[in-house]
Amino acid sequence: MSAFPWYPSASSVAGVTPDVAQRALEWVVELQSGDVTPNVIAQWERWRAAHPDHERAWLRIESVRGRLRPLSLPHTSAIAQAALAPPESAHRRRALKALGVLAVAGGSGWFAERSTPWREWTSDYRTRIGERRALPLPDGTRVVLNTGSAINVAFNDMERRIILIAGEILVTTAHESRPQHRPFLVETAFGAARALGTEYAVRQQDASTQVSVFQGAVQIEPRNATGESLILHAGECADYAARAIAPARKADETRIAWKDGFIVARGMRLDDFLAELGRYSDDALSCDPVVAGLRLSGSFPVNDIGTGLAALTVTLDLRVDTQTSLWRRRSLHLVPVAAPVQIGL
Repeated sequence: MSAFPWYPSASSVAGVTPDVAQRALEWVVELQSGDVTPNVIAQWERWRAAHPDHERAWLRIESVRGRLRPLSLPHTSAIAQAALAPPESAHRRRALKALGVLAVAGGSGWFAERSTPWREWTSDYRTRIGERRALPLPDGTRVVLNTGSAINVAFNDMERRIILIAGEILVTTAHESRPQHRPFLVETAFGAARALGTEYAVRQQDASTQVSVFQGAVQIEPRNATGESLILHAGECADYAARAIAPARKADETRIAWKDGFIVARGMRLDDFLAELGRYSDDALSCDPVVAGLRLSGSFPVNDIGTGLAALTVTLDLRVDTQTSLWRRRSLHLVPVAAPVQIGL
């Protein structure tokens, strides 16, 4: 039994998912921001009441904060003041990481060291679902983050390194201004892509990393394949895993139309298109297997999912079945017009 009766055991939060745990930590930041409106408080209360796991996650956070109060440790005040720092400041990230470590103490298993949700939230720079962001780096390099992306930037006297934690980036490297050349690398879970003076895109996928080169060249170096590498030149693309590199193929420049706010489809299957469009939406997008193989072409805005779906319903003779889960997440399912109407969840 815990020495503190108000401190829940690790087993009480063993089933809490990383997403729920992350949201609980986000609420800590929002409620300490110093500018909390009644509407924010109402949203927080609704979130806690929406599912038992939400309340369990919040009680876990509260218990950790309660344990911190009697401890006169240097990081205690840092955590309390984390929300007052700029969103991307090193101080804020360190404080939130400290709170996260304490929150998982006791074996709850919310976040491992390499847990992607936690690493995303504490990254140097990130974008939310549907957001894109252009980022100038200290050396003049320009990085554009696509939807749901997160990076850390690690520049030193020896190298210039970006760690892509999640999502996709487009990099336009600047010429090294220092007398001693520092290589420019984009590291992912599967290895690194070394720029040889270039513009290229790097996309982190579930089982591999995809690199597409549009100017210059890039050298791919898998993490666990010593001595194996591949140089991609402009117009080439390849996927690589930790131990292998797939053969190079032709790069499709329309795949980075996202930087201008569009998805360009050329004879794309409907299910593949919805998977791509779904990266920019909080709603779950899917289609009936009967129509999954329909082909479509066109340019679709990623900032207006509804318009894109409306266009599909007209051109492909479909309709959208909308369902809402108990947690108020919508599911938009494309079906033939003649299909029976589904009842919401």
